[in-house]
Amino acid sequence: MKQLTKAEEEIMQALWQLKKANVKSVIELLPEPKPAYNTVSTIVRILESKGFVDYEKQGKGHIYFPIVEKASYSNQSINKLVDNYFQGSFKSMVSFFVQKNDVDAKDIETLLNEINKKN
Repeated sequence: MKQLTKAEEEIMQALWQLKKANVKSVIELLPEPKPAYNTVSTIVRILESKGFVDYEKQGKGHIYFPIVEKASYSNQSINKLVDNYFQGSFKSMVSFFVQKNDVDAKDIETLLNEINKKN
């Protein structure tokens, strides 16, 4: 699966939230300052060429929808982060976040419960 640029990811976040939308609806969901219609339209077409988005015709326009699940992309992105910055060690990543980001005992307990559910 290909990596997305920051702008592409922002558009995908909107499409994952909306499920199906035209370009105008995507723009409405984006934060200020709103990008130009042509900019969003171009990014959506790039996402289509990358295999993240498809569309159906509606009158003269298109309704776009994601064909890559958010969870699938998130998993790939996290794995790439772990590989690139923590030498593939999830333990190193968690340790980093515990040291740098005031993670409290309740958060760690929740994580441990999730891990124990998997085993």
